[in-house]
Amino acid sequence: MLYTPILATLGYLLSEDEQNVLLIHRNARANDTHLGKYNGLGGKLEPTETVLECLDREFLEEAGITLKRVELRGTISWAGFGKAGEDWFGFIFLARGYTGTLKTSNVEGDLEWQPISSLLSGVLPLWEGDKNFLPLVFDSDPRVFYGVMPYKGGKMLSWNYQR
Repeated sequence: MLYTPILATLGYLLSEDEQNVLLIHRNARANDTHLGKYNGLGGKLEPTETVLECLDREFLEEAGITLKRVELRGTISWAGFGKAGEDWFGFIFLARGYTGTLKTSNVEGDLEWQPISSLLSGVLPLWEGDKNFLPLVFDSDPRVFYGVMPYKGGKMLSWNYQR
């Protein structure tokens, strides 16, 4: 079977003191597959842009800001994750610093600074699989992780990664 995933970025912006992270609370659209969940910011890669250009565009569109420093923390293959079972492949970034005026919300929901501890402890409603890769995004290991997290029917089947 040919693997032709949707390519996407997912970014987590740290606060200046690095204790909080900017998240979107997907609470604005009733038909949203992500309704009620918290997530980083990002989206689909356009055919003519690099991965970094996609991340920059998504943060500008969703939050009204330009990121200063970004670091690739990992990649994840989410086979079967899409609403109709589409495969997704994500580039996961950690960002520090920004310029511009941060929006408080967008068409998908509210933008909120949340403690990293709340994100990692499972206090916030997230996708089931997020608990597996989020510790790798925020840990001190400088190596990039390469993960595989297949889904079926909206449920995570397994998780595997290498560094």
